[in-house]
Amino acid sequence: MLLSSEPNLFLFGFGIFWIIGAILQDLHRREVDNVWNFSLIGIALAYRLAMSIFMGDYLFFLMGLFGLGAGLILGNLFYYLRLFAGGDAKLLIALSVVLPLSSHLRINLEIFGWFILLFLIGGSLYVLVWSLFLVAFNFKRFCREVKTQTRAHVSLFISSLIVVVVWVVFSFFFFKSLLLIGFIFLLFPILFVFAKGVEESCMVKAVAPQNLTEGEWLYEDIFVGGKKIAARWEGVSKRELALIKEKYRRKILIKQGIPFTPGFLIGFLGLVALDFFGFFL
Repeated sequence: MLLSSEPNLFLFGFGIFWIIGAILQDLHRREVDNVWNFSLIGIALAYRLAMSIFMGDYLFFLMGLFGLGAGLILGNLFYYLRLFAGGDAKLLIALSVVLPLSSHLRINLEIFGWFILLFLIGGSLYVLVWSLFLVAFNFKRFCREVKTQTRAHVSLFISSLIVVVVWVVFSFFFFKSLLLIGFIFLLFPILFVFAKGVEESCMVKAVAPQNLTEGEWLYEDIFVGGKKIAARWEGVSKRELALIKEKYRRKILIKQGIPFTPGFLIGFLGLVALDFFGFFL
């Protein structure tokens, strides 16, 4: 087992500790401090270097650098695909220094692959459960919003239905084994309307300008002192935040995302389970 070695066990312990700290910050403030994420990179690399010097084998350190490079690629990819917010992407980059637990590149690539799969699946299930709780506490508003979103996206349902019909006809004549897969396309507009319903009815909040923080997502564009501050994926910049706090007097509508950091913990615990059963041999 990879985690049976003392160096790997300490590294993994660092990762678990930093994930728990990130979860507490995320649940409390809907953000994870950059210092918290970046400090893990420094500590993990310093530990790898010290252990490499002690063992006389620098592969342990070099694999950490490999993990950092892989994390930078994946973190930026997920961020620019708008799957992750900035804090989640930085946490992934930091944890990537911990993840290479083997001296074999192939096994480390397997670890990365399984970690991504586990935390995306586990994180998605966690987000679904969180969303259902939000719906339960805001049921009437959610129902009204679903009706609004359904009427606004009728074309999406029609397009999905056309795709299903084409797929079923094509599969019937050429690949009958793929026939039922076509009906999965019907789920796309349903999930889209559900997600929009949750977002609009449960995740929009009015905050006072002094309570706004850097990186918050504006619900809509606002004008401050004749300057337009756009609602964008990157959130409010430090300069925009200072301008808002100085000149804006009304409450501001923001969108709050569901904290995704628990997904990282699910991914790490999933790796523990796989390693326990000797999966990474």
